[in-house]
Amino acid sequence: MLVTRDEIPDPNNLTIKTVLNGEVMQDWNTNDMIFDVPTLIAFLSGSKTLLPGTVILTGTPHGVGFARQPPVWLKPGDTVSIEIEKIGTLTNPVINEPGF
Repeated sequence: MLVTRDEIPDPNNLTIKTVLNGEVMQDWNTNDMIFDVPTLIAFLSGSKTLLPGTVILTGTPHGVGFARQPPVWLKPGDTVSIEIEKIGTLTNPVINEPGF
């Protein structure tokens, strides 16, 4: 899904979730990011032209697999979804990389 700037007036207040095989592993808000969205865009565009469709990866909120007790690691057959409020959901299967 593509959204325009007017559809998300405040990118610094969006729920972001990571769902692993139907289980919510992370549930946080962009208002807790170390750098807000405009700062990230300004920094990155200072040395590179950001074209339409550019994806900016920002890291992850608390709840990552290695920090859980017991740790949770991705394995072949898993399905991971990232949901961002007002933007949509990106779902990917986990597979073995050929040769490993």
